[in-house]
Amino acid sequence: MNIENTQSLNHNTFNSLSNDPVINITNVAKAFAGVPVLQDVSIQLYKGENLVVLGKSGTGKSVLIKCIAGLLRHDKGTIDVFGKDIKTMRSREIDEYRQKLGFLFQSGALYDSMTVKQNLEFPLVRSGKKLSKKEMELKINEVLENVGLPEVINKMPSELSGGMRKRISLARTIIVDPLIMLYDEPTTGLDPVTSDEISTLINDVQMKYKTSSIIITHDIKCALKTANRIVMLHEGMLYREGNVDDFESSTDPMIHSFFH
Repeated sequence: MNIENTQSLNHNTFNSLSNDPVINITNVAKAFAGVPVLQDVSIQLYKGENLVVLGKSGTGKSVLIKCIAGLLRHDKGTIDVFGKDIKTMRSREIDEYRQKLGFLFQSGALYDSMTVKQNLEFPLVRSGKKLSKKEMELKINEVLENVGLPEVINKMPSELSGGMRKRISLARTIIVDPLIMLYDEPTTGLDPVTSDEISTLINDVQMKYKTSSIIITHDIKCALKTANRIVMLHEGMLYREGNVDDFESSTDPMIHSFFH
């Protein structure tokens, strides 16, 4: 990794939470066709924190993160971001909020018809920052260096491995300097070595860009490596909250099945 030779953060090195949450989720509920997916969920994300949301498939993790991003509208409760409920935001305010938000989709969601360079240019153009061509090139080169892939700038996504595509997707996300990062199953479909590299990169991004991040995962190794704090969902409800040590030492059968 080329992010200033940073060391990976973990639950032992993070000790400076802000008193005020960047995101404050209170009593949120969401159902589809009358079937509840999220039920009375309350979670806080603090400044500079990597918060892992853990749970088996179908527990509502991805629905939660899409509600936070404003891609889905929650039925009940509030999701306050920077002090304002997403549900009350107008279209312009949602757009402004999303400019501060980085979302790493599970699929990566690169544009197949664009080169890596064009994929990275796209969010810069849409950001409205009005960068010169030279400034844009410097920014693109910087994020490619930060994810360790400067040599693929002119390649097409189809020419990249799964791990490379994930790295380029992350580069495209951080190129607009987001304040909040949302990771949706960042290691799914990757081999163990590449998964470990992506987890390390998540920590590097936290340190270099000072992001506040929510990491949705069922990958225990990813959770252990990236989490400053963990919340666990079960059947759409908040089941447990604590640090890594709390979860690793738990004798609760539900938690024990994940960690042992």
